[in-house]
Amino acid sequence: MDNHVVERKKIYNPNSTEGVNDRKIFGGNPTSMFDLNKIKYQWAYNLWKLMLANTWFPEEVNMNPDKRDYNGGLTPQEKLGYDRALAQLIFMDSLQTNNLIDNVNPYITSPEINLILVRQAYEEALHSQSYAVMVESISANTDEIYDMWRTDMQLRSKNDHIANVYLELAKNPTERNLLKAMFANQILEGIYFYSGFSYFYTLARSGKMLGSAQMIRFIQRDEVTHLVLFQNMINALKNERSDLFTKNLEEEVVEMFRKAVEVESAWGDYITQGQILGLTSEIIHQYIQYLADDRLSRVGISKLYNVAHPIKWVDQFASFNEQKTNFFEAKVTNYAKGSVNFDDF
Repeated sequence: MDNHVVERKKIYNPNSTEGVNDRKIFGGNPTSMFDLNKIKYQWAYNLWKLMLANTWFPEEVNMNPDKRDYNGGLTPQEKLGYDRALAQLIFMDSLQTNNLIDNVNPYITSPEINLILVRQAYEEALHSQSYAVMVESISANTDEIYDMWRTDMQLRSKNDHIANVYLELAKNPTERNLLKAMFANQILEGIYFYSGFSYFYTLARSGKMLGSAQMIRFIQRDEVTHLVLFQNMINALKNERSDLFTKNLEEEVVEMFRKAVEVESAWGDYITQGQILGLTSEIIHQYIQYLADDRLSRVGISKLYNVAHPIKWVDQFASFNEQKTNFFEAKVTNYAKGSVNFDDF
């Protein structure tokens, strides 16, 4: 039944008599009223409140020192790597903003999960604004970075690969393709984004582009909740629709992750060209393998690589802790309101 077409939910459905216990992640028959006094997926409502607590705005980050670094402090390879990494992030958040609203949420029939998908789409749009602030702050020719997805064939090839599974869902909205899109989200949010973030943290570790790294910290805090969202949707579906989780599906998902590791490893080498201190090819490849293993294990699939985390300092750069001195400013900032890790859910 995994090739069964999944129906878009009705935006107004007064004839539905679906009760809270009858709600389904997809394939339900919701009234489309957001009755949030009745919750089936409590983790979703908890995540909604956490995402609200995480609210931030790109203008909070001081980008002025980055312009000086970009124009005089970066090596030519660091500067090119920065542009390429930023261009990749711009594409992925642009894709996700549209994908979530137009391609995923229309099939999700739980109101509490609809809430957080809409919130995630808002956050992806906010990230796009963040990148605009970054580009405007550092670049004399903003079009050069925004057009890189057209002019850089390696970037274009990677973008085509990332978008393919979502395009397939749009063309052929079956239950299997919707589930594959959920796994693809784990790859997008949990491998491609995290790998890209590590480049900015590496520059910051050497004292460069500190504002950019601070912006990325805010963005990554949002990405943690996005990962938890799709991780929990997949795990909840294992109970709700165990018939979808066939051996054949697992083999296809594993192959998706293997290919993602291959694609992202090649991209990491392309960004750094072996010339970025602290990011050797071996470290890049192992970090990406570690990320893949972690994402797979959290949805009940065996690890593929069984490697250790090679750059744990990246996690320290990414973390927000209560009353902890900001890495990039000489002041204390309380970020505890939105602190989260996977094990909280």
